[in-house]
Amino acid sequence: MSDFLKAQNYDGLLIKHEDLPIYAVEVFDFFRCVEFKEEFYGLTVSELFWGNLRKSNGRYSKLFKGQKVSYWSSSPKVAQKEIKRHRSGNNILTFWAYDDCSSTFPTSLIKDPLIIVDGRKNGIQEIIKKVESDITLNESEEQIMKDIFSYKIDAIVYDSEACSEGENYLFLESGFAKLSLREVRLRFGKKDGGAHNKIICAINSDYSPCLESYGKYFQKKIRIKMKEEYLNSLEYKFRKKFYELNLKKFK
Repeated sequence: MSDFLKAQNYDGLLIKHEDLPIYAVEVFDFFRCVEFKEEFYGLTVSELFWGNLRKSNGRYSKLFKGQKVSYWSSSPKVAQKEIKRHRSGNNILTFWAYDDCSSTFPTSLIKDPLIIVDGRKNGIQEIIKKVESDITLNESEEQIMKDIFSYKIDAIVYDSEACSEGENYLFLESGFAKLSLREVRLRFGKKDGGAHNKIICAINSDYSPCLESYGKYFQKKIRIKMKEEYLNSLEYKFRKKFYELNLKKFK
């Protein structure tokens, strides 16, 4: 187990690059909170999940040109504090994800570990802070980022500004594609009744997937329904195919 990646669980694979702070790692839990909006009703778990991957824009587009990114945290507490920094309301949708390759029964062909850069080394975290403050990078800093991206990384970890004991993970599209969901939880604040419910997408300590759950969605009064059309989608068929192939290995 690594002593610096708080989102990593016990006995996760950890292989370090000889010179750079780049690690090949497995066995993670990641969390992301977003403010729940009216238009989220009726969207499947799959649609909500992929909605977390967005094309970088504004000041971030300078650092991740033409790339899609997604922001996750090391715990639900950190994820919630992060959105509170941006004046989020109290109706919160929380995603709990894990790296699919560490599941006993992976549901994708991507079986490679995550390639994560420790942004707190080699000045990368400071570079991210400069970008957040819309400060132009110098040639040396731009070269550092070019060198890092040449290794086809999946994510960058850096310290949370909202929670001193937390970490944030900035995922590129390649890393996001390696994630699967454990659950999606919806909780309303006291002002709106405090109701809550969750959709389970994987069970037990080995993260056995519940594939149909990706086709479920929240209705008003936080009821849960299934969109049967999802069972005919390419995503479901591919996940089921690879799940069944991996299941046979244990029979």
